[in-house]
Amino acid sequence: MTESALEYMTRLGRAAREASRHIARASTGQKNRALLAIAAALDAARPALAAANAQDMAAGRANGLEPALLDRLELTPARINGMLEGLRQVAALPDPVGAVRDLSYRPSGIQVGKMRVPLGVVGIIYESRPNVTIDAASLCLKSGNATILRGGSEAIHSNRAIARCIEQGLAAVELPAAVVQVVDTTDRAAVGALISMPEYVDIIVPRGGRGLIERISREARVPVIKHLDGICHVYVSAYADLPKAQRIAFQAKTYRYGICGAMETLLVSEVVADAFLPAMAAQFREKGVELRGCERTCDIVDVQAATEQDWATEYLAPILAIKVVDDLDAAIEHINHYGSHHTDAIVTDHQGEGRRFLAEVDSASVMLNAPTCFADGFEYGLGAEIGISTDKLHARGPVGLEGLTCEKYIVIGDGQLRGESNH
Repeated sequence: MTESALEYMTRLGRAAREASRHIARASTGQKNRALLAIAAALDAARPALAAANAQDMAAGRANGLEPALLDRLELTPARINGMLEGLRQVAALPDPVGAVRDLSYRPSGIQVGKMRVPLGVVGIIYESRPNVTIDAASLCLKSGNATILRGGSEAIHSNRAIARCIEQGLAAVELPAAVVQVVDTTDRAAVGALISMPEYVDIIVPRGGRGLIERISREARVPVIKHLDGICHVYVSAYADLPKAQRIAFQAKTYRYGICGAMETLLVSEVVADAFLPAMAAQFREKGVELRGCERTCDIVDVQAATEQDWATEYLAPILAIKVVDDLDAAIEHINHYGSHHTDAIVTDHQGEGRRFLAEVDSASVMLNAPTCFADGFEYGLGAEIGISTDKLHARGPVGLEGLTCEKYIVIGDGQLRGESNH
């Protein structure tokens, strides 16, 4: 009798829950040895990885996959090198599990503190990029979590080949294979099952397009770490060094158009707009960026008129909206109204303005005199990242090892008994 998707995922969930107890008590040394053993297995399996990826690429072309998705799908030698380097970097990072902080005595004589512990079982749902399989597996393993990885159907052969390397690495250090399980079915019902098993899965991390993330957020019975959009802004203040502002704004947009930290709206103080916008617009045009501007922007440079929809759009393309604003208050109001609470930046040499922007912009990452494309776990020193969260509970911003753990209270006594009180 053929196993249904629900039965298959229940079996994976049950195994992951059991494995989570093993990995939670694994030593830092054992976890690091597992990561390095996985790297060695991947390195040795380069021909098998290339052959599996070639199958996925051929199927992707036959199925009319967009060039951008084919690019993400491809496992080049350089990308395999990057996967190996990522594993080594995560192995070198400090282990957050078991760290105790704020241990202090209370009047009763007990000591109260907090200990960092794994979340348990992490389910990760993602599209296209097979290198995410290694990023996710390495971070979950190092942070003491079991994980169930559900990649896109377009990468099934690549992910199966990577899964075999992960199994070899885990076996080499005598950790259960179920510490990292890569879902071996393309049945879409597997996703529905994974997000509906709170008895086996503690957290879901969706990585992909808005449609996927909205579906997961709507249907999940398990808590979700997510962000929907990256509508990121750079505000060029009246007190900005304009050549510096031009360099920052240009890279914020053009570093890579398809990343969630790419600038989508440029805000410019009316005080410097006449001096700043002509050269800035010329530089963007030379790069092939389509510009859409507010009425005041159109008076200064020849650009297409922006619509109300432009302020609320994540283009992920060489398109940029530009708005001239009265002052810092107007910039902050625009960002908090239209932004997606992802990443926003100010360019200013005025210390007070910079501090206000950092304090009052309600985003997961807020930057002073730096381009928004810095919003990345690697750039923040987290090693790889599992994703970026715009939620406010548990984890916010790039989610690395610490974001895959939580804290519990620990209480240490020596026979003290609680006295009478009104509490």
